[in-house]
Parts: sequence; C-alpha cells; structure tokens
Amino acid sequence: MTTLDIPVSAIGPDIDRPRGGALAALVRHSVALARRSLIKTVRTPEALIDVTLQPVIFLLLFTYLFGGAIAGGDRHAYLQFLLPGMLAQSLAMGGIALGQNLNADIQKGVFDRFRSLPVARSAPLVGAVAADVVRYLTVCVVMLAFGTVMGFRVETGFLPAVAAVALSIGFGLCFCWISVWVGMLVRTPGAVQGVMFLLVFPLSFGSNVFVATNTLPGWLQAFVHVNPITPLVGSIRGLLVGGPVAGHLVVTLAWMAGLLVVFVPLALRAYARRA
Repeated sequence: MTTLDIPVSAIGPDIDRPRGGALAALVRHSVALARRSLIKTVRTPEALIDVTLQPVIFLLLFTYLFGGAIAGGDRHAYLQFLLPGMLAQSLAMGGIALGQNLNADIQKGVFDRFRSLPVARSAPLVGAVAADVVRYLTVCVVMLAFGTVMGFRVETGFLPAVAAVALSIGFGLCFCWISVWVGMLVRTPGAVQGVMFLLVFPLSFGSNVFVATNTLPGWLQAFVHVNPITPLVGSIRGLLVGGPVAGHLVVTLAWMAGLLVVFVPLALRAYARRA
C-alpha cells in the first residue's frame, strides 16, 4: 500500500481536519484559547484589581463621601440606589483590560504564533472575550457581597437577583468588543486604556448611576436618555431593589444587539489587518 492509498482513518486524529464544520471548530478553538486566558489570570491575580479592589473603593467613596449630601443624610437609601449603578459602571470599566491584554499579546508576537496554528481566524478574539466572563462574574460577586456587608439588601428575591447578574454579564460581554476593537487599532496597551477611559467615564457619569435623571440639567438629561448605560442601570435597579424593568430591559437588549452587530465585525476586520 502506497502512502496515497492509506485511508484517512489510519492516520490518527488530525487537528486540521474539520470535525462538525467550521462553527464547531471555532467553538473548540475559542474554548482552548479561553482556557489559556484563564490560566494567565490565575497566575497573575493582581490583574483582577480592577474588578475587585477598585469597585469596592468606588462604592465606599461615593457612599460615605457623597451619599449624605446627595440623599439628605440617608446613606442606606443612597446605597440601595447606588450599588446597581456602580455594578453597571464596573462592568463597563472591567472590559478595558481585555483590549490592553490583546494589544500586549500582539506586541509580544503571540498572535504570530496563532497564525501558524490550524485554528479559526477569529478564535483568539472570541476566546479572550469568553474568558472575560470570569472577570465580570467576579465584579458581580464582589459588589453584591461587599454591598451586603455595608447594608445593601436585595428587595426582589433570589431569581431577580440572578437575572440582574446574568444581564450585567451579558452586557459586559457585548460592550467589551469596543475595547477589543480599540486594542486592535492603537499601538500600545497604555493607549488602549487612555482611549477607553475617555469613552467609559462620560458614559458612566453622564447617566443615572450616581443621581436620578430628573435632577440633572435639561441638556444633560438628553444625553442620559440616549446613553446605553442608563437602561442597563434601570434594569439592574429594578431587578435588585424593585421598580419598572420591562421597558429598560428592551432598550438594554437592543443596545447589546447593536454593540455586537457594529463592533464585532469592526474588531475582526482590524484584527485581520493588524495580526
């Protein structure tokens, strides 16, 4: 039997041979690269400071420094109002590190190795985003646990709280594609951080995170109403402490779909040009 006559089944498992189609291959490759990202996180736990210590510091600062003035001295009432908004803000800020890490990997030549492997072209990006679920879950657990110590109470029940966490993580996974896109465009990880902070800070403070929308000037209210963070905060607030949810939820889901439709193709195109 010549080499050409050897049946494919006799060669053994071949990583290049598609099993289940392109989508199945993309899923396998993305999961493998997500594991790589998680291993890096375990080995460098200090990389989680932005989703552990930083949200706690923000929560303490705004509750005890500004809560008395904003809520007329009732810091507990302000904590009930603030924590759902801070959760949304922390998730938006938590995605910044993803763009920085991808940019650093490109500079170090990691993506050159990916190009030499028989993996789906988009798998490195999809895998990195999938691994960020752990970061967003960490934000939710830390915020709710520390908030409970400070006196925050979920007033709606266990299932609405789980829904709030799931919605928060889902929005974070959609919003982080902006950071991925920026990470593919700019030259350094520091530039990724600078560009993303310029985006996230106006969205965070120009929203209903810290104060009620009706207390703001009219021109600022117009911006708050079209801010994607605003319906997210409204949804989380309603699910955790009560209030209208359906209207905010519909707008939030629309924003999530829009972020994916716009920024996933942009990120993949920028990645194809850069890597």
